[in-house]
This record gives sequence, structure tokens and C-alpha cells, in this order.
Amino acid sequence: MSARMPRRRASEEDTEIDLAPLLDVVFIMLIFFIVTASFVRETGIEVARTPPAAVPADAAERAFVLTVARDNQIWLGERRVDVRSVRAYLERLHATRPQAALVVRAHEESDTEVFAAIADQAREAGVGDVAIATWRD
Repeated sequence: MSARMPRRRASEEDTEIDLAPLLDVVFIMLIFFIVTASFVRETGIEVARTPPAAVPADAAERAFVLTVARDNQIWLGERRVDVRSVRAYLERLHATRPQAALVVRAHEESDTEVFAAIADQAREAGVGDVAIATWRD
């Protein structure tokens, strides 16, 4: 009796993993994410930041100037204004001078949330241009 060696099947010898379909899917996904990422637009407000020296002396005549102190108090001229009543003040001022912009003079250590609240209320009051100028003691 002769010892026979087991014969391998032809399908076992030629078994390979074909990576071409996987690469096609990955390539198509890459193209999809690149194309969709270019159309994603983040929401937010545009802030025109000017240095303190760039605010002209006659800015009060051409714009409404709100000052935000270090402790986040809001001042309109010599009058302290609550953040909830900024819109009402701006609506009255905007009715007298509809073309005037709003300049927020914010202390460098004041909170950004205060400026964001002022900018939101200015937009609701109809003031289109909102700029920020920073200052320090």
C-alpha cells in the first residue's frame, strides 16, 4: 500500500482577498466627505475688531457708543444700562439716526458674552453695523 498524500483542492490554493472593492468604497467615501465639507458653513456673527486708537474722536456723532467696563457693566454715555434694556435704548437711538452704527468699547477683561448679548440686541433693534473696540486701564 502506498501512502497517498492528501490532495489540496484547487480553490484552497488560489484563495486571495480582493481589496479592489474595499479601496473603491473608501475612495468614494473620501470624495463624498471632501465635497460635503466644502459646503459646510459655520454660523456666527462677524466682528469688526478695531484697535483702541482707531476709534475716532467724533465716533459718538456718527455711531452709538456703548462702553463695557471690566466688571461687565454697560454704559451709554454717563448712564448705566442693564443688558436687558439695551435693545430699547438702541431702538430709540436708531429711530433718531437710522444710518448710525454701534461701537462697543469693551474692556479687555470683560466677558465676551456681554458683547454677544449686546450684538444680538442691536440686530433685533435694527442696527446693522456693530463694531468692537477694546481698551485697558
